[in-house]
Amino acid sequence: MNLILLGAPGAGKGTQAMKIAERYGLVHISTGDIFRENIRNGTPIGNLAKSYLDKGELVPDEVTCEIVKDRLARPDVRNGYLLDGFPRNLYQAAALDTFAKIDGVININIDQSLLLERICGRRTCKQCGEIYHVSMLNGAENCPRCGGELFQRKDDNPETVASRLNVYNEQTAPLIDYYTKKGLILNFTGTEAPAEVLFEEIRSALDGLGKRP
Repeated sequence: MNLILLGAPGAGKGTQAMKIAERYGLVHISTGDIFRENIRNGTPIGNLAKSYLDKGELVPDEVTCEIVKDRLARPDVRNGYLLDGFPRNLYQAAALDTFAKIDGVININIDQSLLLERICGRRTCKQCGEIYHVSMLNGAENCPRCGGELFQRKDDNPETVASRLNVYNEQTAPLIDYYTKKGLILNFTGTEAPAEVLFEEIRSALDGLGKRP
C-alpha cells in the first residue's frame, strides 16, 4: 500500500505518520529526511540540492522529484510507503504519477484559525520524535513516552507559521482537488478529535482500502 499524507502545517501529520507506518509496516518517507541523507552522504543529487540551499534558494521541483524517485527505487519500499511532504504542488504530483502508483491520499482537514495556537505550543521529543502540545505536558520538559528532551522547532513562531500557511494554501491545497478527481482522497477532520481517535478513523478507512479489488 502506497500512500500520501496531506494537511496544513500543524494538522497533526507527524503523529499520524508514525502511527500509520507502524500499523501497516510502511516506510515513512519524509522529503526533509531524504534531502538530509543525500547531502550528508555527498551523493551527486544531494550536492546539487545543497548548492541551492547554500545560496538560500529553494531546491527546484525537478531536483526534488529526482531525489524522491531515487528513494522509491530502493528495495525496502516494496511492501509500501507513506510519503510525507511530497508532493507539495501540482508539478510534483504530475511527476510522481510517472514513476509511482499511489493507492490512497490521506488528507487531514483543520480549521486554520486554530493552527497558530497549536503550532506555537508544539513540542517534539529529540529521542523518539513524539509530538506534544504544552497543554498536555503540565510543565514537563521531558517526553512522557521515552524521557527524551523536548524542544520547540525554531520555525514554530507566528510569523513563520503564517508564511507556511500561505504557501500551503497557494501550492499544496490544490492537490486535494487533484487527487479527489482521481478517486484517491480520504478526508479526515483533525480539529477536535484526539490523535488516537483520528488514527482509528484513518485505520478504519485504510483497512477498507486494502480490501478493494
